Amino acid sequence: MTRAYAGAAADLRPALPVDAEPTWPGAVWVGSIDIAAVHPHRGYRLHGGEGYAKVRLLVRRDREVLGFVELPVTASQVDAAALHAAVDELCEHTVAADDRVTHQPITVVVCTRDRVEMLKQALASILALDHPDLTVIVVDNAARTAATRDYVAGLDDPRIRLIVEPLPGLARARNAGLLAARTDIVAFTDDDVVVDHHWLTGLTDGFARGDAVACVCGIVPSGEIRTPAQAYFDQRVGWARSCQPRVYRTDSPPADVPLFPFQVGIYGTGANFAVRRSVMFELGGFDEALGVGAPTCGGEDLDMFFRVLHAGWQLVYEPSAVVWHRHRADSAALADQARGYGLGLGSWMTKIAANPATARLAVRTAVTKAPTFLRFSYRMSKVASPPSALAAELPDRVGVLELKSILKGPRAYRAARKQGRRAAPLKATT
Repeated sequence: MTRAYAGAAADLRPALPVDAEPTWPGAVWVGSIDIAAVHPHRGYRLHGGEGYAKVRLLVRRDREVLGFVELPVTASQVDAAALHAAVDELCEHTVAADDRVTHQPITVVVCTRDRVEMLKQALASILALDHPDLTVIVVDNAARTAATRDYVAGLDDPRIRLIVEPLPGLARARNAGLLAARTDIVAFTDDDVVVDHHWLTGLTDGFARGDAVACVCGIVPSGEIRTPAQAYFDQRVGWARSCQPRVYRTDSPPADVPLFPFQVGIYGTGANFAVRRSVMFELGGFDEALGVGAPTCGGEDLDMFFRVLHAGWQLVYEPSAVVWHRHRADSAALADQARGYGLGLGSWMTKIAANPATARLAVRTAVTKAPTFLRFSYRMSKVASPPSALAAELPDRVGVLELKSILKGPRAYRAARKQGRRAAPLKATT
């Protein structure tokens, strides 16, 4: 890097608004920095950095995501020389990306249920985007109060629309958003996030990475690690472990993903993805039996990613599309989340097993990759177990709770089907 900066210390802002101070000595302050702002003789102050032991910075080159660096923090300050060295080392292992910018009309769908305070932060970040042709649809799902409707109505922004989905279920809410959208590209995010300024540019760029792209998933880094529960969830999920773009397709399975297309966690998550609306209608939309608000508590995103690939379309992993997520901060919420993730995974696996075509593919993949399957299963069980430094601060046997919940997936999936939740509800609308 040759561009020099000197003078007063620079303030770094956190990825998410600071709602509370850290509660444990291992807390990590999270933010981002562009390499153009890094200089060995310039100081860096962390806004709201009191009580943090380390800093984690997402390093960018303009819109391109290069990776993460972690450094110690002293009195809310980051050593400039150490940051410069860490960023230089990171840049040595990256190749400059092309500078394409693909602007397309896009609809952002945010599904929510009675979480208006979280929704305010998410919508503020979305409405601050400079995308030239943006529509935002807020789906108010089975609300118990009028708070969401009143808040959205008070925004008085012509880009935003509110629709109501009276029946509970995230899959139903996502389908309602697809039905209401009028653009071919529809992006989905959650109400407990803050989107990066370049988010939509990254997603739309992803559709240009192949000739048959139907889905683009971005990265979802931890936006806050101030409690042991958040630290555990950060090491548990892999939503931002890779900063290399990938194009996935079933007719060219990647050598480094041996259980493809069943290897969950490599594509992304439901908090940050975009789809071609036309393809979603071909596939029938999201399975109403899966997702939060159904007995299965999750899995609708895993299911859609798999169905996109199984139908022969390309799925792109695009790290330049960044959404910061606020993980559950307390032990009770973490236990509920672990339970829900396990149920969702087990329910999706039940769906795979119940369909002869996908069941045969799954069995063939497991048998031909038996050693890898066993190693992967063992690694998953180990990852679910918290490290010893965190175990005493977390719900008892939280990893076991998640694994046991997987076994309850079949019953949850059957219960959802008995409620009349449809597997491909949008097929009836075409």
